[in-house]
Amino acid sequence: QVQLVESGGGLVQAGGSLRLSCAASGGTFSSYRMGWFRQTPGKERIFVAAISWGGGSTSYADSVKGRFTISRDNVKNAVYLQMNSLKPEDTASYYCAAGRIVSTAPSAYNYWGQGTQVTVSS
Repeated sequence: QVQLVESGGGLVQAGGSLRLSCAASGGTFSSYRMGWFRQTPGKERIFVAAISWGGGSTSYADSVKGRFTISRDNVKNAVYLQMNSLKPEDTASYYCAAGRIVSTAPSAYNYWGQGTQVTVSS
């Protein structure tokens, strides 16, 4: 089973930056599309960004386009989310996920990390 561990969350002021990391192990990484999702209390988990391990293609939610960048390092078996120009509405628990279907739906992803908290203060 694929194991995913997120890190890099924390408290940052609006306009600041954070870089989230997701370390993957236990699977064939090139077979999985990697994604980042976020969730706040009482709301559904929603899509943030995704990247193909094989082709390097990326996709982003409209709310983060131009501010967030997803990337990968196949040597380190890791995926990253560089978050710039952070806004208070970006505050959420961020989850790394692995799947095989090109979709923004959480149900398209099969494996999940435990999440890392990002808090943006105004």
